[in-house]
Amino acid sequence: MELRQLEYFVRVAELGSFTRAAVELGVAQPALSRQVRLLEVELRQNLLVRNGRGAVPTEAGKVLLEHGRGILHQVQRAQDDLGRLRGGLSGRVSLGLPSSVARVLAVPLTRAFRASMPDARLSISEALSTGLLEGLASGRLDIAVLYNPQPSREIDVTPLVEEDLLLVRPRPRGLHEDPPPGPVDLREVAQMPLVIPSRPNAIRMHVESALAAIGCKPNVALEIDGVTAILDLVLDGAGCAILSRNALLNSPRPSAYTAQQIGQPPLRIALSLVTSLQRPATPAQKATLDLIHRIVPEVVAGR
Repeated sequence: MELRQLEYFVRVAELGSFTRAAVELGVAQPALSRQVRLLEVELRQNLLVRNGRGAVPTEAGKVLLEHGRGILHQVQRAQDDLGRLRGGLSGRVSLGLPSSVARVLAVPLTRAFRASMPDARLSISEALSTGLLEGLASGRLDIAVLYNPQPSREIDVTPLVEEDLLLVRPRPRGLHEDPPPGPVDLREVAQMPLVIPSRPNAIRMHVESALAAIGCKPNVALEIDGVTAILDLVLDGAGCAILSRNALLNSPRPSAYTAQQIGQPPLRIALSLVTSLQRPATPAQKATLDLIHRIVPEVVAGR
């Protein structure tokens, strides 16, 4: 198996098109198709289903795509490490963030990264917690910031901050100010219809655990993954939501909702820094970890 063939296959699978992949890679489409076909012959597997709309990975193709991404990332890391010997912090650092965190962290972190490591490159991916953990395991990600990650032998978990979880409801018409700031009791929340992410979303699991501790369980009206969709449904009257403060403040229309603290002491969720224990960190990655440690408390928790 040649790395060039693997790279060609990964690009076609990701873009869903031989034509688009050929443009991105700067190669002729017939040459690209021939190399992918040679890879299929060598592996004795059909990797892509070609149709009028493009190319879709087969089951075998999906398996190779996951491995291929990790392999290509590791090759890039090896090249970066060798390049580092020429001096200075260089190389590519891949960071995974939940969407609500990416909205507040991506810009300040990118600015700090460029200022401190001009010869290095930062790649940021947004995904759900399960996807970010899979990225760490496969080598596609070097670092992830996650809510309530569970420690294991494969990952190192370092707490960063704790975020308040708030009960989010539509703002009543004519109400221009938030209701009195008193917290809503957790038992009361258990009676409310909730629009909440599906398991194993970290906030969903944390809410269920907190309710179970007082002998309750959530009243799930709808399960949906994605902050924007959850807030749209709340505004439409489908139920209430439990979200982090940053998820609400960085939504398109935060003023359309009211938010209340839950419980006393308040219901909070930990935000942690996660790295793989299977691979040593490069100097650029270590410097990025230091930047995240410094910036996250400022921009996420407002400290």
